[in-house]
Amino acid sequence: EIRFCDWSSDVCSSDLHVFVQGYRPGGLEALGFGPADAARIRPGIVYVSLSAYGHEGPWAGRRGFDSLVQSATGFNLAEAEAFGSAAPKAMPYQILDYASGFLMAFGAAAALWRQQTEGGSWHVRVSLAQTARWLREFGRFAPDLTVARPDFEALVADYPSGFGHLRAMPHAARFSATPPHWERPSMPPGTHPPVWPKR
Repeated sequence: EIRFCDWSSDVCSSDLHVFVQGYRPGGLEALGFGPADAARIRPGIVYVSLSAYGHEGPWAGRRGFDSLVQSATGFNLAEAEAFGSAAPKAMPYQILDYASGFLMAFGAAAALWRQQTEGGSWHVRVSLAQTARWLREFGRFAPDLTVARPDFEALVADYPSGFGHLRAMPHAARFSATPPHWERPSMPPGTHPPVWPKR
């Protein structure tokens, strides 16, 4: 169950334990929703913050996302070197998002344990750039581009879309009571009016 807080009116459920946000450092504080504000409104809260470049230093105030931080931390250069390319090459997945999400969940769990054993409110800080630094410390494998591409054909599904016939991987999660589905297909920008659709 997901519960929501009305921070603007100081009405917050007493059983809310974790608040997660991904704005640049200082962004929510300027609006009165920073870690200290959350601790005042809901003592004992675990406040989890994700930033692009860290919470201190000259780049702390910069906005960013996985692909930008991969470029800034050398991942795209390493991919180019592996493929013998002179131009930067993007990785085929958002490794910083995935790894940072796991670190945020781990940090939240650790902070909840400490809150239960020591009391107080806790602030967990994770940044994409620090995740990149940590991953780079593991070193690199020698590139081996001779590995055959796996056969994904049995996993691909067909969908109609506003762009024509679409073949894509369906969602990996499988739940009997709540199977993943999309009520509306992918459409070109401007296809629908900018209003919430009615069910």
